[in-house]
Amino acid sequence: MSPGSDDVRRMLWVSLPDQRARRELYWMSRMPGTRVRAMARQEPVGEVDWIPSTYRRPIKRFVEAGALAWVRGLDEQDPLAHDWVASLELCSLVTGQASAWRRAARAAGSARPLQAVVTWENLPDQPLYRIPPYRQALNSCRDADLLLCMVDAAKDHLLANGFDEELIRVVKPGVDTALFHPAQEPTQEPVVVFASPLAENKGIDRVLQAMRIVRRSIPEARLRVAGRGPLEHLVRAEAEDPRNGVELMGTLDAAGVAEVMRSAAVFTTAPRATWKWTEQLGLAYLEALASGLAIVTTRCGTNDEAVHPPNHLVEDSAEALAEGILHHLADPVRRAEVGVANRRHALTHHDLATQCVAMGAAFSEVEALHRSR
Repeated sequence: MSPGSDDVRRMLWVSLPDQRARRELYWMSRMPGTRVRAMARQEPVGEVDWIPSTYRRPIKRFVEAGALAWVRGLDEQDPLAHDWVASLELCSLVTGQASAWRRAARAAGSARPLQAVVTWENLPDQPLYRIPPYRQALNSCRDADLLLCMVDAAKDHLLANGFDEELIRVVKPGVDTALFHPAQEPTQEPVVVFASPLAENKGIDRVLQAMRIVRRSIPEARLRVAGRGPLEHLVRAEAEDPRNGVELMGTLDAAGVAEVMRSAAVFTTAPRATWKWTEQLGLAYLEALASGLAIVTTRCGTNDEAVHPPNHLVEDSAEALAEGILHHLADPVRRAEVGVANRRHALTHHDLATQCVAMGAAFSEVEALHRSR
């Protein structure tokens, strides 16, 4: 297989119904020499040809390891117009659809499209795989051409589930290091920022508990919370009394998150595992690294792939979280050194443009394998 006649890789991306912006689809669109068309409910960010799409959903909620939803209209797309079909997660039902669509094209004698599946999954024994629709989707992409892993643990998960190592590539995600950059002068104010969904699995309740402990030693310490979610009422109640030092920022765009990061001294979150999810990498960590912030978070899943010493990975307790936050707030000189090291790490390992080039190289390697056969 070779890219299209105009030497542009033509990709059809099949989105989950609630797929978040500026993530996987955006990264695909940033790969050199790639033109992406996306079937999606909402208009994508970036240079993407949008196919407005609707979904059939038995239940209206997002499941972390895959969405129980089918996109309408995939069978109307011309396989010969695309070199690749790509989607997110092995057990998402749109991935199962993409597999069937690609398989039908090959049965009709077409070598195109190839199939790529992007995965973050880090649970070798993902319980969703026991549920028939998800298991069928998983098994349907065992003959995918590329399994693109966003974390090292995802490769381990694939190997544990019997996938061919030759088809696996690991490319860590990137962050816009021009948008997310340190403040010109690091703040001397004891400001802590939480920028994640306000949900139990991200631990905003634990962060609020920890900040009460922090304020016993540093009464002027403040917490800025960016996000929305089911636990928003807890933050709102805390923010109603100005003596608590909590500010609810609401939903912010990328520029707003970058600005609030630059206003802070420490980034914190407190993820905890659910029955079907554990922290994988956490893009907010990468944004904090690029912003030159010290990070304090609970140890969960494989977030150690993003958070390295001298940042703090602590046990899931308010006391341990508070101790880590106090360690950084109390020592501005050391905190600044940590920030410089974090910025350097982000530039070296998670620069968006660099990582998108690396993702494109993974696709090119697989294309070369097919040309040689």
